[in-house]
Amino acid sequence: MTTVDVHAHVILPKVEETVAGQPGLAAHRELDARRNGQEALGVSGKMIGERIRRLTQVSARLADMDATGVDVQIVSPSPSHYHYWAGPEIAERVYRLANEGTAEHCAQAPDRLHGLGLVPLQHADLAVTALDHALDLGLKGVEISSHAPGRELSDPALDPFWARAQEREAVLFLHPFGCTLDERLDRWYLSNIVGQPTENAVALSHLIFSGVLDRFPALKVLAAHGGGYLPTHLGRADHGWQARPDARGCAEKPSSYLRKLSFDSLVHDPRVLRHLVEAVGADQVLLGSDYPFDMGSDDPVAALRAAGFPDTDFDAIRGGNAAALFSLKD
Repeated sequence: MTTVDVHAHVILPKVEETVAGQPGLAAHRELDARRNGQEALGVSGKMIGERIRRLTQVSARLADMDATGVDVQIVSPSPSHYHYWAGPEIAERVYRLANEGTAEHCAQAPDRLHGLGLVPLQHADLAVTALDHALDLGLKGVEISSHAPGRELSDPALDPFWARAQEREAVLFLHPFGCTLDERLDRWYLSNIVGQPTENAVALSHLIFSGVLDRFPALKVLAAHGGGYLPTHLGRADHGWQARPDARGCAEKPSSYLRKLSFDSLVHDPRVLRHLVEAVGADQVLLGSDYPFDMGSDDPVAALRAAGFPDTDFDAIRGGNAAALFSLKD
């Protein structure tokens, strides 16, 4: 059984070079600072500096994979590369550089690395073209955030994007970046600790309640961070769907859609991981580490083993489910 880590990142300096000095970048960074707080930004900057080799060099990545028993990684750009503030021209440059850079990184170890690209969610008319660009480079799909400025994932303008992703069987890796609770989370790194699982829950709720998953039932959506707070707290959603006519945007009760989604295992607690598997099924959970960031797991296989699953479930989560979702060859 091949061990597959579906949540790993790469930093692509060319992306940041192309946005440097562009109108809108300063405001984006100001918002980022306001949401995270200066102390968090300082700690994060030091952390990334210490791990830059692992984020950019394939040799360092493979050495770490070998050390933790990971055979294959699904590599996605750092979410800091989304740059959803960018206008159409810069956005096109960003997604092309991100897609090409990720493909080039993975091509250095094609048997062990597979990639995901980016699409500009802020420009729905470009999203289909960007998805095709990524897939035509051999990438397995694209990484998206929980929203873009002025656009939720329930926005009907994104329907052509969902349709193309379904048609081409692309994996959509839902990985938030930035939480709209803003300054309420600007201390103690709550912007990530609380913000990421909150954004996961909100984004998945938009996909479910709006009927996106009814209209596109074969979408391959993989949610980072175990789907955040949503999968194990859907009793309230089901009650609201039954009790409130304004909550009936989807055809079935919200919990029924969990089996149409996939989730990574990065929840940092074996009890929560067991609850996630109980809620969504062992065949919907995939190994994830958030390599090599400090909010990830240094040994995702050990974290999975700590949950005490039967061998069949352990092997499915460790690699079998990822092989099926990403159409990986043995």
